[in-house]
Amino acid sequence: MKYPFEASIEELECNIDEYVKAICASLESEFLTMPKGEGFVEYPTFEKAYEALKRATKGMARLDPGIVLGVVKTFPVSLCVVRAMLGFTPPEWAYVAAQHTGVEIDQGYARSLDRRVRMQPLEPMNFTPAMEKRVSALITAACELLKHGCPQKRAEEIHRLYKADTLDGQASLVSAVKMGLPYPMVLYERFLGRPFAAHKDSVSELIGDVLECKIEKAMDKYGISYRKTKRAERIAGFDQAPDFIVPSEFNPLVIIEAKISEDDGTARDKITRIQHLAELSTRKSPGGKPRFEVIAVISGRGFGIRKEDMKKLLLATRGKVFTPQLLGRLVENTGLRAFATTG
Repeated sequence: MKYPFEASIEELECNIDEYVKAICASLESEFLTMPKGEGFVEYPTFEKAYEALKRATKGMARLDPGIVLGVVKTFPVSLCVVRAMLGFTPPEWAYVAAQHTGVEIDQGYARSLDRRVRMQPLEPMNFTPAMEKRVSALITAACELLKHGCPQKRAEEIHRLYKADTLDGQASLVSAVKMGLPYPMVLYERFLGRPFAAHKDSVSELIGDVLECKIEKAMDKYGISYRKTKRAERIAGFDQAPDFIVPSEFNPLVIIEAKISEDDGTARDKITRIQHLAELSTRKSPGGKPRFEVIAVISGRGFGIRKEDMKKLLLATRGKVFTPQLLGRLVENTGLRAFATTG
């Protein structure tokens, strides 16, 4: 099979559909596995906090804010257990707490607090007066919502508390604790997201790092000098910094963008980003000759869904599109070979 990075621009344009098939065939989706990252809460830890909360509240029959606060101070991650009962994100919980108690809790604080308890889930916390005021507000609002359950809504609406464990307020919660299903496991899965989406969002940068590390390994094998940029870094001449610049930002001759997408909408946005880099390479260039080569390294099923978008990507990069499976051929088939010193 011949790949687009091995073809001339004329061959690419004449046989674009075949080259799209070739790249799509080499795409793999890695959404089934994710790095845990810092602050990942293991199930036994989560369950231990749940059991402490269950004992202190007599099987959730005594949802007193003072009792719950005491458990949180001893087992901080029990705050995540309560949030999982609500089914809220940290900023959503903060907003509801401010409405119910009048205590202002901004989204940044809510996220920082959530991260703090995940980093030290079972280490007792010493609260400052300001911190205790905010955490108490969160717990007070949660207890109130969990006691009263789902309010009546119009037929065309559904409330976030319309769940088996919160529909009828505290009665539903007590029933969930007593019934046969493993309620702490249900809460743990809810805590991780739809499913695992909340965790996936929190480690999205780590997932991207896995692909970037593979690119680094491919270039290191040949002793190629490169500049790997940081997130949101400003690089002269670029409105958004590329992932890799070869040999340096002062003389960019090869640009590499590493992109992962598991859905077509995100893939389209990322392809547009790479197209923009290709346009930059020819802007104000004599005869329209690219000032630097643009290489795309892509991973994930999202890029294989819309074939028309893949065509745009291949044409924008002049066929220089690689997947993790094809990184062994990256250097020999691009301008990177001019910078190889070993291998």
